[in-house]
Amino acid sequence: MSERATPFYCPYCADEDLRPHVDDATGSHAAWLCTGCRRVFRVKMLGLNFADTREVVRS
Repeated sequence: MSERATPFYCPYCADEDLRPHVDDATGSHAAWLCTGCRRVFRVKMLGLNFADTREVVRS
């Protein structure tokens, strides 16, 4: 599994031409540049949801 999540389109304009972006101040490689709208954004996983979705069966 890769360390970087790869988005398929920009969440702002839906353009598909995305390029990795390096933050000059921090040197972080965890951002993406959309060449369509020029926005820079990150993809971050918040966690997994294992909520109990089974129906309660009463007899």
